[in-house]
Amino acid sequence: MNIQIRPYQHSDKPQLMSLLKRNIPDYFAPSEEADFAEYLDHHREYYFVVEVDGIVLGSGGFNLTEDRKTAKISWDLFNPESQGKRLGSALTRFRIQQIQSIEGIDLISVRTSQLVYPFYQKFGFETTAIVKDYWDIGFDLVQMERPLHHAIDKPESE
Repeated sequence: MNIQIRPYQHSDKPQLMSLLKRNIPDYFAPSEEADFAEYLDHHREYYFVVEVDGIVLGSGGFNLTEDRKTAKISWDLFNPESQGKRLGSALTRFRIQQIQSIEGIDLISVRTSQLVYPFYQKFGFETTAIVKDYWDIGFDLVQMERPLHHAIDKPESE
């Protein structure tokens, strides 16, 4: 399996929108489709695509806060059939390495759901807030963060 993580290109958008739709309603609310399109067009800073043997199977990125002290992990999504194959772990480790190369950042945060937060715990993220039905009914916000430099940067399992 040849995994490549590369910068997002505008030509990736149709494939990523299709991947998002494949994750609705299990991991994303239908209302998030327009939000993702808006993010890709106007708000992404550092966004990456995961390819395996030349096929786009996932994506995810991060943005910096205005003071450039916090990196916010954003919009992770994967082909449902490729989940559990360590692609999410590879992408998360890659982003942490990218973030570590940017001067001045000391915190990484992620806003996720009650469905996915255990994945981020494996990377040392700790829950700081929960807001019920934040994303949509049945999709709670779980706010998590961790210091940039953390002992758990290479989890053994996904």
